Amino acid sequence: MGPRFVLILLLSLTVAPAPAQDSDTPQQARRVVLRVNPVYPDLAKRLHLSGVVKLRATIAPSGSVKLVEPVGGNPVLLKAAQDAVSNWKFAPAPDETREVVELRFDTR
Repeated sequence: MGPRFVLILLLSLTVAPAPAQDSDTPQQARRVVLRVNPVYPDLAKRLHLSGVVKLRATIAPSGSVKLVEPVGGNPVLLKAAQDAVSNWKFAPAPDETREVVELRFDTR
């Protein structure tokens, strides 16, 4: 690799567009103004499944949820978590952001 290749690689990494900010840190997290609880799936209840589902939500400046992507968790619980977070409302902000959300499912 020559110096020219390294320079091009560095430039491509530093000028890549970022359409949304990740708010993985508490200082940047947008406040949830309307939280919809997930419906516990019947199969999960019968199997006594519990656990955490982690999602990444893309939030419009208005506070509405545009997109919910799975990050981790039990696939049986995933759809219920995505459906719930899709109906959340966040505080308005100047720009679109991406928030990491964790939902805990507990059989108790």
